Amino acid sequence: MAIELFRKDDHVCLMFAKLSDEDGEAVQSNQFLIVNKGTGCIIDPGGNLAYNELYLGMSQHFPPHKLAAILASHADPDIIASLDRWMTATSATVYISKIWERFAPHFCKPGKTIGRIVGIPDPGQRLRLGDGSAAFELIALPAHFLHAEGNFQFYDPIARILFSGDLGASIGADLNPEETVTDLGPHLRRMEAFHRRYMVSNKVLRLWAAMVRQLDIKMIVPQHGSPMAGPAVKQFIDWAENLQCGVDLMGSAQYQIPA
Repeated sequence: MAIELFRKDDHVCLMFAKLSDEDGEAVQSNQFLIVNKGTGCIIDPGGNLAYNELYLGMSQHFPPHKLAAILASHADPDIIASLDRWMTATSATVYISKIWERFAPHFCKPGKTIGRIVGIPDPGQRLRLGDGSAAFELIALPAHFLHAEGNFQFYDPIARILFSGDLGASIGADLNPEETVTDLGPHLRRMEAFHRRYMVSNKVLRLWAAMVRQLDIKMIVPQHGSPMAGPAVKQFIDWAENLQCGVDLMGSAQYQIPA
């Protein structure tokens, strides 16, 4: 079932949160569909575990074969391992960091991605998707090392939603990703361990916080776990800005030859 994050006039943002692996073998992940009039794109379409259900679920809202773009925050398997099937089912262009531009074809059969992958430069860019009156813009924001070397978040200026990739992720057996978090305090127990391990350093988080505070953000929606809205948006940015993580926590104790 799709969760409606935003709808106004002909612009709709949907999240799919429970598409795969009900027995818990794989990490929960979210997939996103944005439709503006006759133009559609998906963000982080996921792996093969999610493909069938996502394709069927999307079909209720937009014809998948008419997708204009596939946006990937980075190149992890839970982000685009299903790329081969999307390359067959659609004629969409894939947007991914230029760092991963030549790695993404490894998910596909030879020749399928030729001329269909656009590498996003390190500074990011404004992406114009679609043609004519149905075209719309998303902003690819640099989020390198949060957690991947080449990493982007996608901001929708119409919905004022920041699709934040792994940053902001929450995990846990008691987590319901379909419930939006408005107070970060009780939610932090589902976030802290993940962020301390997967985010690279506090320096990068501080740079990120300074960047996104310049945007009008109504909602932060990560690729794992629950969306954050209302007071939780500012609370999360403030918390991330002060988090010690990744290499900040590494020392000689973590680099020992196993006994």
